[in-house]
Amino acid sequence: MKTSVDLHQLVECVGDAIIVSDANEKIVLWNPSATRIFGYTEEEALGQTLDLIVPERQRQRHSEGYSKSMETGTTRYGTSLLKVPARHKDGSTLSIAFTVGMLFDEHHQANGVVAIIRDETVRFAEERALKKRIADLENPLA
Repeated sequence: MKTSVDLHQLVECVGDAIIVSDANEKIVLWNPSATRIFGYTEEEALGQTLDLIVPERQRQRHSEGYSKSMETGTTRYGTSLLKVPARHKDGSTLSIAFTVGMLFDEHHQANGVVAIIRDETVRFAEERALKKRIADLENPLA
């Protein structure tokens, strides 16, 4: 049984952010969940670079890694979950987890990246608080 899938509807309805950027890091797709997580509307995000959501202290490393992925057509984050800080429109820091997929043109040259992103801020804070409680219980005099 073959099912037809409306990809636009899929991108619009998922709970995770889906962000696609071109070879120059310009955002070309920004779904409603990206707006919910990062605070920027689609209109504000489209055409901007990923610096929009990358904290300043991570920008150089991110840019170097992105450029290398565009040159090589590979990423080490395609199958592993990457957990990093991100920046919300209001300036607050988020904890996000995401995977990345490389996009290619008809000549198999890398021409973009798709990122599937989940906001882990609350879970990360809860985990940190639990670790602190455990450490305090294990070392009551520390």
